[in-house]
Amino acid sequence: MYSLAHPVTSLLEIRKSRFLGCVEPIADRASAQLRVAALRAEHPDCAHVCWALLAGGHSAAVDDGEPAGTAGRPMLDVLRHQQLDGVLASVVRYYGGIKLGAGGLVRAYTDAVAQALLQADKIAHIPTLVVWCELPYAHEGIARHLLSQAGGELLEVRHAVTVQLRLRLPATAVGELREQLLSATRGELDWRLLDQ
Repeated sequence: MYSLAHPVTSLLEIRKSRFLGCVEPIADRASAQLRVAALRAEHPDCAHVCWALLAGGHSAAVDDGEPAGTAGRPMLDVLRHQQLDGVLASVVRYYGGIKLGAGGLVRAYTDAVAQALLQADKIAHIPTLVVWCELPYAHEGIARHLLSQAGGELLEVRHAVTVQLRLRLPATAVGELREQLLSATRGELDWRLLDQ
């Protein structure tokens, strides 16, 4: 499986309609939905913002008002064919006044994603997991340091009777980080894997 090093865009013009394609690395469905909302805000006059997602075993194919199966599903098929994971494909369409028909729409959305992928740098996909942990205040600094060393990301911090952290980290680093924190806290650690 592969992911992408960074976002890549394409622009197609077909019978006066413009299709702005983008493929980009994305961690999960919630992040994808935020990105799509941002695209809608950036392009308030567009006709459609169609998208497809493959991330951590989750997939989505959204036609956003185009005839069913003419946008999201073909875009998702391109991602699957390229063996991608952790990737969002989106296409912003500005309607040019000429109907393309179902076949024309499938080709346009497929080509917008495929053209962007031609320019993309593929990298090995490393699955990530989201973890919730709770530990004494005295160990927050070491937890942050070890998380950084493991290549993880701090998603949320809550300060209550203890420090509660929500983390995203490479699946390969989960076991080692847990062991390091158990050792550092002398067993005063609550650790749970969360559904993404």
